[in-house]
Amino acid sequence: MNTVKDMLKAGKTAIGTTASLSSPVDFLADSGFDFILFDTQHDAVDIKELKNQVQAMRGKKAIPIIRVGANDQALVCYALDIGAKGIIVPMVNTKQEAISMVQWCKYPPEGQRSSAGMRGEWGKFENYRDYMDAVNRDVLIIPMIETVESLDNIDEILSVPGIDVLLVGPSDLSINLGMTLDYENPKYAEALDKIAAACKKAGVIPGMYFIPGGQDPNMFVERGFKLFTLPWNKWAASGIQRGLETIKK
Repeated sequence: MNTVKDMLKAGKTAIGTTASLSSPVDFLADSGFDFILFDTQHDAVDIKELKNQVQAMRGKKAIPIIRVGANDQALVCYALDIGAKGIIVPMVNTKQEAISMVQWCKYPPEGQRSSAGMRGEWGKFENYRDYMDAVNRDVLIIPMIETVESLDNIDEILSVPGIDVLLVGPSDLSINLGMTLDYENPKYAEALDKIAAACKKAGVIPGMYFIPGGQDPNMFVERGFKLFTLPWNKWAASGIQRGLETIKK
């Protein structure tokens, strides 16, 4: 019911891309990506406006993941109610903030999510309890680590049951470490190593919101980062170009 969660449990790497209201989601969701990430933190879009985009993905290969703007129960609820199968919360700095995030994502008794009826994207169930248990088991919970405070509290954050992926925000992490967008800085590399080691110890997958330009995605996979996004535009353009080159003109 959540192919990305199954992939991660099997030790595979999940690769997604970002999309917005104007993106060709029908195409992207069946293009080979494992997930489509919608951002409502920095993109000028309200979560509820994404309903048609998310529902257009039903039955396709990629699953929808939504980054909400803050660790807020209502925002998380909106995102899940329109069909998100994964939730990203930015700037999770403490254990209590991580606990709250998990609570907002899960139905009682594991959490505090409000009920809005069965969602068809999770499958068919004979009763409502089975449905809620399945969603609690399969929803992807992805807090972001982006600050010095979160690095200092990383072991406590990762001790919270229910976290699937700890997601690095490369830009904000580098800024908060005092090396703005200097992704080659040894201090930044040390921070990534610390995150990867802490995640491995806790049994949580480390991920990257995006792979900084010029860096090899395979390098991150080898270091244990098994979930990240890559831009789709250039790949789509090059694919069209290759197709056109096969035609005699």
